[in-house]
Amino acid sequence: MQRMTQVGRVAILALAVMLPALLGFGWSQDGVTFRIDRWSSAEREVLASMSLDRLPPPPPDPSNAVADRPDAAALGRQLFVDTRLSRDGKVSCASCHDPQRQFQDDRPVGRGVGTGLRRTMPVPATAHGPWLFWDGRKDSLWSQALGPLEDGLEHGSNRTRLVQQLQAHHRADYEMVFGPFPMLAKLPADAGPLGTPEEREAWARLSEAQREAVNRVFANLGKAIGAYERTLSYGRSRFDRYVEAVQAGDRAGQQTLTRDEVQGLRLYIGKAQCATCHNGPLFSDQHFHNTGVPPRDAHSPDRGRALGLAKVQADEFNCLGRYSDAPAEACAELRFIAATDAGMEGAFKTPGLRNVALRPPYMHAGQLATLDEVVAHYRRSPAAATGRTELARDGASVANRQPIRLSDEEARQMVAFLRSLASPIVEPGTGRDAP
Repeated sequence: MQRMTQVGRVAILALAVMLPALLGFGWSQDGVTFRIDRWSSAEREVLASMSLDRLPPPPPDPSNAVADRPDAAALGRQLFVDTRLSRDGKVSCASCHDPQRQFQDDRPVGRGVGTGLRRTMPVPATAHGPWLFWDGRKDSLWSQALGPLEDGLEHGSNRTRLVQQLQAHHRADYEMVFGPFPMLAKLPADAGPLGTPEEREAWARLSEAQREAVNRVFANLGKAIGAYERTLSYGRSRFDRYVEAVQAGDRAGQQTLTRDEVQGLRLYIGKAQCATCHNGPLFSDQHFHNTGVPPRDAHSPDRGRALGLAKVQADEFNCLGRYSDAPAEACAELRFIAATDAGMEGAFKTPGLRNVALRPPYMHAGQLATLDEVVAHYRRSPAAATGRTELARDGASVANRQPIRLSDEEARQMVAFLRSLASPIVEPGTGRDAP
């Protein structure tokens, strides 16, 4: 056999060096083979925009003067776990927003003193959004905290009962935050504007000054809970570490995600169109969308944001209400809200996807049991039971979107990526940093 020429040996050596890169691998300095993930500059910017490093502190809440006071948060944490704030003495905020379950409850619909109609939403990082609940019927954390307390299916309590419980068990801490407790002698045990007919009648018999004092303390109760909820956030996930490695050109660090997870990420920001709505560091645009999710009750589909619009505007505890600490000009979201919007029929808030794999079932009433079912739903793009779905169907383009077409393998990769978003919940001052 003819001896290999020097040129031939050099060519083979060059091919040996290049081949791993051509096949998607690179070599580290110690000779260990690594996968190389190639991202365009535009793709890298999209990845960076979803990194937790891009999440600023929660925006100020001008409607809650104690929103960032540690003593208010400490009081709020006590109230969050206090079952005495429910009618039967068995339900607290933490019953549904369980710290051991991502501050939700793993149930299709919430369960308090009764059974609710919608899925419990997790609490961490909710201070970053202007609207609360699936239908956005509340515009602040403190206002949101008040709703379940009077809801007949959740805490089932009423305003005078709540205020008297607060006075009996939390008065000293309350006064450290809000000042002297008002004189509330001769209040009926049970009265409120949203309770039973007897409770509403008792509420109507109160003087205007009594109702005002009760409402003020009730609002402050919510403001303390809101201050606590503002402290809850997410820690870094494998996805965040991967993005950091991509930006730094750290090939070893890019092995944080598997090949399938990386391919799922490519689909997420591209072909699958997930990032259209699930974008930013919290993987949510904080808006409302109709995606044709089947209703829990086919005979009475949930209208979602279409009804939430009127509720948030009529809420006496909204940003523009008399119990808000904000000047009117600070309530831009509410002042310029689109009072009527046909596109909000059957629309629900985009849930954030951090820790999504840890908290099935999914959608606004737990209609889909697994992430595989969620991806299958978007592949089917069914018609909406009420309103019009934003998903493109039958080859049509809706709002400039193309139909979502994923193979079975791509669907599996999508789910693999979503699992990489798991991270600890961070609660400062408690030592809690557990998944």
